[in-house]
Amino acid sequence: WLKGAQNTAVSSSSLAAMGKFLKAGRVVVMLQGRYAGKKAIVVKAFDDGSKGRPFGHCLVAGINRAPLKVTRAMSKKKITKRTKVKPFVKYVNYNHIMPTRYQVPAEMSPATICTDQQMDTPDGRKEARKLAKSLFQEKFAAPPADKAGRPSKDVLYLRKK
Repeated sequence: WLKGAQNTAVSSSSLAAMGKFLKAGRVVVMLQGRYAGKKAIVVKAFDDGSKGRPFGHCLVAGINRAPLKVTRAMSKKKITKRTKVKPFVKYVNYNHIMPTRYQVPAEMSPATICTDQQMDTPDGRKEARKLAKSLFQEKFAAPPADKAGRPSKDVLYLRKK
């Protein structure tokens, strides 16, 4: 019974009526492929598609391997090993992601994680992954504060496995 429901595509006219909610900074869960179940941040959305990809898609930067739990008794060496993050950057069809209610804080500036030009070459993608890794590790170590002064729930959600 699920076969028909899975392949139904949302028409572009109904998307326009709904309004855009997949803007840069939205936390999404990958549904298909190698990164299924992994969390990612929308870096740039292409609602009308592009020349190479004539369908609604977005550029995402996500976490392939999340940091592990750290306790006070652990040595510094063990802490640095456990807090490492393995990121990924890729283009994804809208049908293959599920948006969440979480949106990363503006100070994380998702648009600066990677660009279209970087995604054109393998070296550029490698550079984008390095930048994403440093950003994620920095923000997970010291999550930005929300309005109440507590660590941002959005970043903490992204950190969870």
